Formats: sequence, C-alpha cells, structure tokens
Amino acid sequence: MPSFRTVPGIGALLLLAACGSTGSGGAPASGTSVAITATDTACQVAKTELQAGQTTFAVTNNGNQVTEVYVYGEQAGTYTKVVSEVENIGPGTSRDMQVNLGGGTYEVACKPGQTGDGIRTKITVAGAAAEQEEAYDREVEVEATDHALEGLSSFTAKAGEKIEFKLENKGTTEHELEIFGPDGKEAGEIAPVKPGATGEAVITLKVPGTYSYKCGIGDHAAKGLKGTFTVS
Repeated sequence: MPSFRTVPGIGALLLLAACGSTGSGGAPASGTSVAITATDTACQVAKTELQAGQTTFAVTNNGNQVTEVYVYGEQAGTYTKVVSEVENIGPGTSRDMQVNLGGGTYEVACKPGQTGDGIRTKITVAGAAAEQEEAYDREVEVEATDHALEGLSSFTAKAGEKIEFKLENKGTTEHELEIFGPDGKEAGEIAPVKPGATGEAVITLKVPGTYSYKCGIGDHAAKGLKGTFTVS
C-alpha cells in the first residue's frame, strides 16, 4: 500500500530550475538564448548543443493549437524528470522559459493541445553537472492504477511545506500527477510515467486551502484518477 513518511534533513534534487515569464523572446541579461518554434506537427530547437548555465528558451507557437513546452532530464533511463516548463502558449504568441542547465542530455518537448508525450528533441549540454540539494520536509508515495491515484486520500499538510511526491505507475498505460492550488492554478506536477516506472517532483504547498490532484492524460480523471487534500 502507498504511504507517506517524514524524511529529515536534505533530499537530493537533480536540477534547480524556474519557469520563465511571458515575453516576446527578448534576450536575457546573461546566459544563452535559444529559439524554439512550435507548430502542430513540429518542435524546432534552433540549437541543440549548449554550454552549462543559464539558458532562456524563446518559444514561438506557429501552430493552430494552444501548446506547452517542457525540458525533461533523464531519470532511470527515461526522460521524465521535469526540469522546466511553460504552458498556455496560444497560437501566434511567444513565451520565454528560463532554466539553469547542468552538463548532460535532456529532451525538449512541445505539446500541441497540451497533451501527450509531445514532439521531442534531444539537446546536449557540455560542462559541469548542476546537481544541487534542496531541503524538503517529507516524501509522499502515490500509486497510479488505471482507475485510481492511491496514497493521497488521507494526506494533509501545512502551508509552506515542501513535499517530494513520488508516483509509481502500476497501471497498463502512462499516468501523471498534476496538483492544483486553491486558486485552481497548477502548483506542480510529475510528468507522464510509463507502466512499471516511477516519477518524482518536489512541490511547495504555499497557501492553505483545498488542493486538487488528477491525472491529466485523456479521460483518466473521469475514470477516477483524481481527488483533493487539505493544506492548513
């Protein structure tokens, strides 16, 4: 059965990253700027060999659907670790996504319609790894089956807690975990996890109130992969 437990001290987090703010593709004050052109059928990354450090991905959506763009790091042999993301990029608009990349390989994914694994492009970053440690308060294990997300029904937290959520997929198809704050805005997520695999993310539950969670893939939430928990 899934459980949650307190983990004292420091938890390892592969990368420290931040989602960018809305922009028109302007150059950052420092670091590298890389253009990404997204359409309904393509994800063109202007430069796929980068140096470690601060990078701004300037995303332009030339497609007809709202899109989102993710940078994924490698985790257990698959690219499922969310390093950074930018969502709700409407047709004909641009957004910037800033991220501090360490040495290694990553995948950039454009997701027309904001669903699925996305159209992916591998990038290589030369230089030292940006492996850093970030404190988190405790770890919560969640099991995904094809009809439920188990492990959060009795979970509660206090405002300001940093929780490392771990999603183990025991279903027959990909599942993900999206968590939304009391205002309905996404607080964080674990990207789609393949059957038999595990994904994780550290999410700060900033304010008190009722949070909701779901698997945002297809009709999975309607099948029962959803719920709520309380932060006091």
